[in-house]
Amino acid sequence: MKIVIASDHGGFDLKEQIKSYFDQKKISYDDLGTHSKDSVDYPDYGKKLGLSVVNNGYDFGIAICGTGIGISIAANKVKGVRAALVYDENTGRLAKEHNNANVIALGGRTTTREKAISIIESFMEASFEARHQTRINKIKDIEG
Repeated sequence: MKIVIASDHGGFDLKEQIKSYFDQKKISYDDLGTHSKDSVDYPDYGKKLGLSVVNNGYDFGIAICGTGIGISIAANKVKGVRAALVYDENTGRLAKEHNNANVIALGGRTTTREKAISIIESFMEASFEARHQTRINKIKDIEG
């Protein structure tokens, strides 16, 4: 599995905690930044992550800002990204099963380490249900 992760300053701490978990479990990932708590703009990291997911063969991306809202909006502006703001195991699982999300967004100020890991595990264990493909195709049509 190939994962990419990015955050702004509001998601930095949670990103570092998730990376520690990945290291522990020997899960491969690439970190696109930010690399400190210095203030940065979440659209820059949402765009960077989205482009990486679409162009570099990642299985999925994890985008983190203070609430997950802003960075998910930014990532969704990249053609081919289906970013879902998830906040529990159920939304994490359904984002994959129903929407074939290729980015999940988390809130660094709203999600604990334990909850984030549980959500990520739920997402990784889920599989897209092909019965929803017609809807995914309609999303692609909107993108042009």
